[in-house]
Amino acid sequence: MRLSNNLMYQNGLNSILNGQQNVNKAQEQVNTQKRVLTASDDPAATARAMLYTDRIESNEQYSKNITMLTSRLTTQDSVLDNIKGSLEKAHTLAIQAGNGAYSDIDREGIAEEIKAIQSSVLDLMNAKTEDGKYIFSGYQDNTQTYSFDSSTGKYTYNGDQGQHKIKIAAGVDVKSSDNGFEIFEKVDARLNVESNDATVSGGINSAKVYVREQGQFDEFHKANYNADPTAAAGANTFNIITTAGTPNTYQVEQGGTVIESGSFEGTQIKFAGMEIDINPVATGQVDVTLEAPQKENVLNTLNDLIAGLTDSTISQDDYDQVLADAMTQIDNSKNQVSLTQAGLGGRLNTTEKVTQSNADLDINNKASRADLVELDMAEAITELTKQETALQASQATFGRLANLSLFDYL
Repeated sequence: MRLSNNLMYQNGLNSILNGQQNVNKAQEQVNTQKRVLTASDDPAATARAMLYTDRIESNEQYSKNITMLTSRLTTQDSVLDNIKGSLEKAHTLAIQAGNGAYSDIDREGIAEEIKAIQSSVLDLMNAKTEDGKYIFSGYQDNTQTYSFDSSTGKYTYNGDQGQHKIKIAAGVDVKSSDNGFEIFEKVDARLNVESNDATVSGGINSAKVYVREQGQFDEFHKANYNADPTAAAGANTFNIITTAGTPNTYQVEQGGTVIESGSFEGTQIKFAGMEIDINPVATGQVDVTLEAPQKENVLNTLNDLIAGLTDSTISQDDYDQVLADAMTQIDNSKNQVSLTQAGLGGRLNTTEKVTQSNADLDINNKASRADLVELDMAEAITELTKQETALQASQATFGRLANLSLFDYL
């Protein structure tokens, strides 16, 4: 077989170029620590590695979301903790205001303290997130949560019932906020009668009704109040029929059914935690209607308390009712705040568990991707050495072939 000089040079050059290409590839693999440099190196592995890369990038975004969520939940918990502390102080002052030895000046002093607490609570209810959004306004987080309506003399909620959520894992969305409607507007007001002035007939000219034993009255109210809007008129009215004599007697009827009867001394009838003071003691009837359960935010509760403390003309009985309303409603507000904080704690615990789960998934995804496209360094260095040796052999062989001549054998 005859070999031309051109063919020998071409084959030698191709061998050297291929060797250089193989060395360059092996060296790039070592430098980048990747086995697959282009999709053509291993199409199947590249496709699967891209799926793992997508998961890893998603996890990175979930980590950022978790940081934001944790920050917002922690901020909200801190705000609620401060609100609860302020309400505890207000509750203590309401109890203190019940001291019968206090003068009007003493009560006004307490009212000033409660005004300061009310202002602080209002500021906390209007707290903002790090990006200037109102925490408790729901989806209306560019709107101030609470404001004073001078036309009604009441504090009103301006947000909605929306709750923002943040995705922290595939299929896991966690609420990042609680709206003021759920925390502050759904607070139960003190259960009471519709009016302290009862409706009277017969020989009785007037009657006052006050709730004195709140726990006993609450049980009676919850057991007997008819909340059906289609109920007949008078469904929540109780008729107390009195008979003057020795002793004076009474019986309580509801819809014609006698539910209690007994005797009483003096002018007071005590029934279901209520005190009914009749004037005069005579045979007649007193009608008492249960008030529908109400909701009230604590800002308005504090408003009513301040008004009662600064009203020098208020009767002692009405003053006692103001204090009873305030203490019950402030206590209910604290409980609602505590309930919300418990929910925050549960969400923070969920976030912590998801963070750990995401970290484990991230490790697994990175390990799986590494198995597909990353390099075994020992094997790569061995391959680089092999290719360098092959290149050196090609270069040496080409040099020897290039120097061949028939004159060398003459």
